[in-house]
Amino acid sequence: MSSAMSLESQNRQSPEEQTAPGTAPISFKRPLVALDASDHANRALAESVRLAASDDGTVTGIHAYAARLHDRRFKQMEGGLPERYRKEEELEHQREVHDSLITRGLGVISDSYHDAALDVCDQAQVAYRRLSPEGKNYRRLVEAAETGEHDFLALGAVGLGVIPGSVIGTVCERVVRRSAIDTLVIRDPERAIGDGPLVVALDGSQRAFGALMTAFKLSRHLGAPVHAVAAYDPYFHYIAFDKISAGLSEEAGQEFRFKDQEQLHEEIIDAGIAKIYQSHLDVAQTIAKEAGVALTCELLEGKPYHVISQYLERAGASLLLLGKTGIHADPSLDIGGNAENLLRMAPCHLWFSQLTYAPPLEAVAEETISWSEEAEESLQRVPETARKMVRIAVLRYAQESGHTVITSQVMAEVTERFCPSRGGGMEAEQEMTWSGPARHLLDSVGDSAHAASIRLRAEKRARRGGSNDVAAEHIRPFLGEEALAKITWNAAALARLARVPELVRDPVRRRIEAHAAEAGAGEITLEIAEAAISESRQSMQGAMQAGGHNAPGGEA
Repeated sequence: MSSAMSLESQNRQSPEEQTAPGTAPISFKRPLVALDASDHANRALAESVRLAASDDGTVTGIHAYAARLHDRRFKQMEGGLPERYRKEEELEHQREVHDSLITRGLGVISDSYHDAALDVCDQAQVAYRRLSPEGKNYRRLVEAAETGEHDFLALGAVGLGVIPGSVIGTVCERVVRRSAIDTLVIRDPERAIGDGPLVVALDGSQRAFGALMTAFKLSRHLGAPVHAVAAYDPYFHYIAFDKISAGLSEEAGQEFRFKDQEQLHEEIIDAGIAKIYQSHLDVAQTIAKEAGVALTCELLEGKPYHVISQYLERAGASLLLLGKTGIHADPSLDIGGNAENLLRMAPCHLWFSQLTYAPPLEAVAEETISWSEEAEESLQRVPETARKMVRIAVLRYAQESGHTVITSQVMAEVTERFCPSRGGGMEAEQEMTWSGPARHLLDSVGDSAHAASIRLRAEKRARRGGSNDVAAEHIRPFLGEEALAKITWNAAALARLARVPELVRDPVRRRIEAHAAEAGAGEITLEIAEAAISESRQSMQGAMQAGGHNAPGGEA
């Protein structure tokens, strides 16, 4: 359970409000720009200034110069100097001259780069700061990106050493691989971002959806249209099976069930992959609608980096945004295969996303997860008061486990996960029914959290009176009081609440507070928390049993 907010409150927020450290949408306030006076670097500066101005930010220019490297190289070349320079007096003089030229000269060059960048920022009324570290340029760029002081890094795909046919410079490639923050790579110095569509490559990863959120923000600042593409390769297995069959003996082919495997790919797996990648686009459309952004989507067939590159040409894209690593990345991967190929092949600027965005669970589930008839029937048998919580728990489990169809078995697994065996069964609580007057009184409570606590307490009062029907007399004693607002938690009780699974922590908290208020306690202790948690466990277990799953009680 990774979200720091409740699922209910998360679903009420717009995508751009669901932010946390390391998540999209990105800020443009603190760009870091690599300077070298090349046309590509100048375009990187211009785009960074434009974005920083939209967020009232500060541009940081960086130019690293390796004076020590030049000094060492000069010493290595001293043996090749003409004879007249090898006398000690002359040699020492040459060393002093070279040291002065390198130390002061490279500093002067660096200052000139910064002076030119300052002029650009002044004209746009954007603040500017300088970084001039000594050392290997790519290493110093990476170190600056790791400080946490910058939102994104912008640099040219090539620098002053460009020659005809150059695709990517060594500095750019090394930096993109190692950068800890979002990285903008300038491909065409003559073209501005927004001169053509912003295209997002989606593969279902959170970094790809982070790129989508960045595209939405760029679109609002620049007025550029946003496209989303998802690419999959339905042809790979044809080649693979052809090569495999050529190397298999007849006996091995029978054991491998080659024909059955090939049919499985053609009829099921290929169609399933297409559905998965289409679902990424459908989720993107849902997010775009909530964000108020028009989104053009297209599903592409073929080698992903190849067909995406073709699409960029066809659409006249000005910027491609994609995750630096993809859906299948392991923690040690520095850059994904498609990202690496597009770094070389894409005809437009590129934005490599490191920030992430997790689409709301319901949006993903609607496009990617279906329910069997039996599972739907089981869910409908769960008491209405607990049905939404159980549904979210099942969807979360299915998503984490990779299930795309929820069956009765999946629901049983969820029951066991949240109500693990503790050596003894418990009776299921019956669903409470509310009279019209009682419901009217509950609806009159303005604060939803307060109303939820009152509901729990009224139901408990009714049960204690031997009734499964909540009447007005059960709720009236709790209306208009401020007991919940005055209750405090001691440290042990808070520590116990923190161990409750995040998915159910909010309703458990409300139950604990209601339990304390009914007992007249001004402070929630560990004992009060444990008693209320036990009630919550029994309630959820009863709800799941009512849905057709016999799960024993367990620890929350």
